[in-house]
Amino acid sequence: MQIETERLLLVALTAEQLGLWVKNPAALEETLGCHYHVEPVGGHFLEVIKGQAEKASMDEENYLYYTFWFLVRKADCVVVGSACFKNAPNEHGEIEIGYGLGKDFEHNGYMTECVNAMCGWALEQKDVSCVIAETDVDNPASENVLRRCGFQLYKQVEMNWWRI
Repeated sequence: MQIETERLLLVALTAEQLGLWVKNPAALEETLGCHYHVEPVGGHFLEVIKGQAEKASMDEENYLYYTFWFLVRKADCVVVGSACFKNAPNEHGEIEIGYGLGKDFEHNGYMTECVNAMCGWALEQKDVSCVIAETDVDNPASENVLRRCGFQLYKQVEMNWWRI
């Protein structure tokens, strides 16, 4: 599945593609026909990817809520970042979004474009009533993305929590 914005294709990775991202990024580039120019996967982020892949394999009906979505710049087929929903909607219809951008691509509006599109798609789904996000208290760049997308701060407990 893909979501198209003005400058990006948001590409939902398949289970096979998630595996390639972790084990063989060059093969993933070939499969997608694009170039991966963001930081290599490692450390905590690698564990997050593996955890999301495991959730996706156990709940295929909600796969799109667990996979990662690549942000592919349409002009040159370069992956500039990724985003995901962290779980399927909870009993209140809340779904949490997470995202990251390669350092070389910051301050170009790509993440705002992505978050707007992904939230728009999510809010069209029958079980989703709102999208939430958390930010570190010292991450103004991420907070600015959320504000530009219409999120409102609703809770501050070690992290800042946002809702649209």
